[in-house]
Amino acid sequence: MTAVVTRRGAWHEGDPAGNRRFLDIGPLDLELGGHLPAVRIAYETWGTFTGDNAVLIQHALSGDSHVVGPEGDGHLTAGWWADVVGPGGAIDTDRWFVVCTNVIGGCQGSTGPSSLAEDGRAWGSRWPLTTIRDQVAAEIPLADALGVDRWAAVVGGSMGGMRALEWAVARPERVERMIVLASAAEASADQVGLCRIQVDAVRADPLWHGGDYAVHGVSPDTGLSIGRRIAHLSYRTASEVDDRFGRAPQDGSDPLRGGLFAVESYLEHAADGLIARFDAGSYVALNLAMNSHEVGRGRGGTAAALAGVTARATVVGVDTDRLYPLHQQRELADALGVELDVVTSDRGHDGFLVETEQVGAVLRRALAE
Repeated sequence: MTAVVTRRGAWHEGDPAGNRRFLDIGPLDLELGGHLPAVRIAYETWGTFTGDNAVLIQHALSGDSHVVGPEGDGHLTAGWWADVVGPGGAIDTDRWFVVCTNVIGGCQGSTGPSSLAEDGRAWGSRWPLTTIRDQVAAEIPLADALGVDRWAAVVGGSMGGMRALEWAVARPERVERMIVLASAAEASADQVGLCRIQVDAVRADPLWHGGDYAVHGVSPDTGLSIGRRIAHLSYRTASEVDDRFGRAPQDGSDPLRGGLFAVESYLEHAADGLIARFDAGSYVALNLAMNSHEVGRGRGGTAAALAGVTARATVVGVDTDRLYPLHQQRELADALGVELDVVTSDRGHDGFLVETEQVGAVLRRALAE
C-alpha cells in the first residue's frame, strides 16, 4: 500500500524522503461510500511543538508537503511558500510548530491513485472518488498522532483554502484561527467546468488506459500537458499575458509557418514542469475532489454551515483573480462576519503565492490576534 509505482512524477518507496515523514492511519471510509483499506499520509514539520502553537498549512492542487526547504534529497522542487514560512517569517517557525501534509489522492508520499493497493497493483482505475471532506478526515488522525488537540491556525489557498474552511466547519472545536486565501465556500459552475475540461483532457489521452496506464508502463503526458496549460492560463490574467507576450514569436520563429507564439512556449514550459513531478491519476483525482467542494452539502446550506464556525476567520482575495474571483471571498467574509483582505496583484490567482509581502502582512496580523 505504501509504495507507489516507480514512474516519473510520483514518489515511490525507496526515494530519499528528505524531511518528509509518514503516518499510516489505517482504513478510511469515504464520504461518498468508497473505502480505502490502508492509508498513508506524508507530512513535514518545522519548529517545536509546545502544545498550543501548531499551524497546519494546506497546499493547493499541484503542491505538496514541502512548504519550505531546498530542492533535492527526495524533493523535486524547492519549497512553494519559502518567502512566507521560516524563522522570522510571516509564519515564524521560531514561534509556531508548522505542519503540512501531502493530501490523500496526491503523489508525493500520501496514498493516491499511483499507490499500490493490497494486491500489489496500482490503484489506477479503482481509485474511489474522494472529496475535500475525505482529505480533511485523513488529516484528523495525523493531528491526533502529533498530539495536536487544537490547531492554533489552519491556513490554505485555493484547494488548500477549501480544506482550511472544511476543518473549521467540520471540527470547529479543533481550530482556533482559519485563514482562507483565494478560495470559496463552494466550487462555482465556472470552476467545475474548468476542472472537468482538464480531467477530460487527461482521460482523452490514448495512454490513459482507463486510469490503468501504470500496468502498461506509460503515462498520459499529452493529456496532462493540455490540462495543465488550461489551468495555468486561468491562474494568470489576460492583461498580464498580453503585456508579457503580446503576439511575439518564440525565438524568432514564425508562428504562421509552423513556429510558436511566445505564450504557447511559455504554457508548454509550465506544463513540462508539472509533468516532471506529478502523476496524471492524482491530477484527475484532485480536480474531481475540488469539484466536490460545498461546505453546505448535507449541513442545511452554506449559511448554516458557516454559522457553526467558531474560529477567528481571515479571508483573503486577489483583486485580479479570474479563477476564484473576488466576489467569492467577499461573500465568504460577509457570511463569517469579517472584513475581507484584498491582495493587489497583476498575477491573478497566483497572487496568493507570489505577493508574499502583502500576504505575509495579513498572516502576521491574523496570527498575532
